[in-house]
Amino acid sequence: MTTPARTPARILLVDDHALVRRGVRLILDAEPDLEVVAEAGDGAEGVAAARRDDALDLAVLDIAMPRMTGLQAARELARLRPGLRILMLTMYDNEEYFFEALRAGANGYVPKSVADRDLVEACRAALRDEPFIYPGAETALIRSYLDRARSGAGLPERPVTEREEEILKLVAEGHTSKEIGDLLFISPKTVERHRANILQKLGLKDRLELTRYAIRAGLIEP
Repeated sequence: MTTPARTPARILLVDDHALVRRGVRLILDAEPDLEVVAEAGDGAEGVAAARRDDALDLAVLDIAMPRMTGLQAARELARLRPGLRILMLTMYDNEEYFFEALRAGANGYVPKSVADRDLVEACRAALRDEPFIYPGAETALIRSYLDRARSGAGLPERPVTEREEEILKLVAEGHTSKEIGDLLFISPKTVERHRANILQKLGLKDRLELTRYAIRAGLIEP
């Protein structure tokens, strides 16, 4: 009796660089058990694509994108599609993004520098609902965890709320308070209040310092 062929996992690929999407798609579509069925150029488009297709199995998201970051999109997707597995694809390689990805609902993340080597394995791990730590990060993460445990510290805390992060990103991208208010359905005065709170929390003085922080935090690209 012939065993029926397994249907490939349906993947949503979200990255604001078309060339990156093309390269990642080539890697994934070359595997018989993986298939990219939808693409999007930013987090908001990715969330919209997931709303249209409830048969998606996995979302692969870049972290730094316009309008809505991959982390923001991951939080929204985790609320919208609890069964959807999420994997972050990033230029950044540090523990802050790894823990933030887990908080956002992702199974892990893969640096773009090793995507050709580790991405397929990471996708399969995510589809099994297993966390994925790319090999080069294991030692550093374990050492960091042990150091925190010895000092009595927990995992790194988020410095700003999700709403503040949305506003921080949009301010750093150059949007006015009115434009941000229109995008987030809040008043310009509320935007200004959030902006003042963000500057105070982070110890920043102006938009320039805020933009530098947003770049370091992976909210926008330099």
